[in-house]
Amino acid sequence: MEYKNFNMSIDDLSKGMVVKGVVKKIKPYGAFVEIANGVSGLLYIEDISISRIKTPYERFSIGQEIEVMVKDIDKEKHRIAFTHKELLGTWEDNIKEFKQGTVVKGIARETEKAKNGIFIELKPNLVGLAEYKDNIEYGQNVNVYIKKIIPEKKKVKLLIYE
Repeated sequence: MEYKNFNMSIDDLSKGMVVKGVVKKIKPYGAFVEIANGVSGLLYIEDISISRIKTPYERFSIGQEIEVMVKDIDKEKHRIAFTHKELLGTWEDNIKEFKQGTVVKGIARETEKAKNGIFIELKPNLVGLAEYKDNIEYGQNVNVYIKKIIPEKKKVKLLIYE
């Protein structure tokens, strides 16, 4: 990964480049990140992490310095799209610290539509599916038992543990 400093223009950027920036504004759909004086772009909410979050405020605050990767760039329109989730490690990297048969902390993120399960964030780039349980709300901290890790499918099966 290549890092650039704050003395750059949009012409210095290329797709895949990692840069440091400062969160300048947060909207429901994403965060605006300034990477140089007058050079900024948008980090869409779906590019913040694998976990589905409801607001960028769950990850960032205004004035926070973060690293982002240039996802797309339109030099004619002066538009830059950033991504952050690629910088949080792969599934394989993130699963290494978890073991089948252990109890860990997680955050309830989303309930499947048919109430077949609840997605639990173990790390920003690692989500598992727990069996559905009533009275679990979005954002709630929960303890989960790791029932099964399935590397070939990149899945983690969980059970909400009380």
